[in-house]
Amino acid sequence: MKKYIVLFCVFCIAGVVRAQFDPQIGQYMFMQSTYNPAAIGEGDMMRVYGSHRMQFTGIKDAPMTTYFSFSSPFVIGKTQHGAGVRFMNDRFGLFSNQSFYVDYAYKLRLGKGYLSIGVDLGFVNLSFAVDSINLDNIVELEDNAYHQSASSDNAIPTGRGQNGVSGMGFDMCIGAYYSTSTWWTGVSFGHLTQPTLQWSDRAEIQVGGSLYAVGGYNWRLRNKNWVLMPSAMLQMQFVPKRMTETEGESDAKSKKMGAAWDVNLSMLAQVNNRYRFGIGYRIAGSVNVLLGMDIISGLQVGYTYELPANGLIRESYGSHELYLSYGFNVLKPKRTNRYKSVRYL
Repeated sequence: MKKYIVLFCVFCIAGVVRAQFDPQIGQYMFMQSTYNPAAIGEGDMMRVYGSHRMQFTGIKDAPMTTYFSFSSPFVIGKTQHGAGVRFMNDRFGLFSNQSFYVDYAYKLRLGKGYLSIGVDLGFVNLSFAVDSINLDNIVELEDNAYHQSASSDNAIPTGRGQNGVSGMGFDMCIGAYYSTSTWWTGVSFGHLTQPTLQWSDRAEIQVGGSLYAVGGYNWRLRNKNWVLMPSAMLQMQFVPKRMTETEGESDAKSKKMGAAWDVNLSMLAQVNNRYRFGIGYRIAGSVNVLLGMDIISGLQVGYTYELPANGLIRESYGSHELYLSYGFNVLKPKRTNRYKSVRYL
């Protein structure tokens, strides 16, 4: 019986991989290039960015995400462009997910702001430490007629080495982003190729597409030293079509589970163009405390504490996210159509 419990847990985790392949982001308003290539190279500054997130601390093998990006705007003729690279390493349980992308965005003046159209190309790699599961030590069923060894069970991929099994696939994302001096909005579609990550000849994972829609507004109060910054993000992760169909029948319940979605609502206050604090709420079940400040010109640091608002609060001490960003101006400010990023006032 224990064997089937273990297998059930493994495939439940695999289901989460397909439904929520992208990691969670606390201060998404400052990390838009993570999920929208059109936001790359925004404003006049070359920027280096790094973040680290420890999710559900107190739970063994809980998710842990490290992210790094480099981006810069540049001008060719009279048009502005943006380019950059980004890398992510996401570990959760026996799974490890790495991705690397090259981003490009074309920017044009539209109305009172700038419209950006972006694309990124890259690779995703997902590893599973199957060799860490020792099925030989699990108590077998009394009726050995129903027992299969790990080597003969087609549901269990065989290891390719000390690090278990891994699969890599080509990935692509497109997006659009528009910003003015007071508000911004964007939409992006990720994992357009729905890459299939082949673990072995009998096991594979297909990454479903994703949709992100974000928007925010900067409201400067009568006291010019205070700015309120409300924002919202809709995130959807789609399960590949073949994952929503059961063999030999059309399962109505499975079709209803074709996408996982979440909404993140945030309210930040910025004081003296330097200090930021606020609160956020995720419909999926968490409350966020958001903090940040500009240490020196161009150097930003931010921290997010996320407290589960569901049953996980009894098992976890919450999630922690820390980010560090440094930028410096690479475009000459004499151009009259230059704008300052609404997210870096």
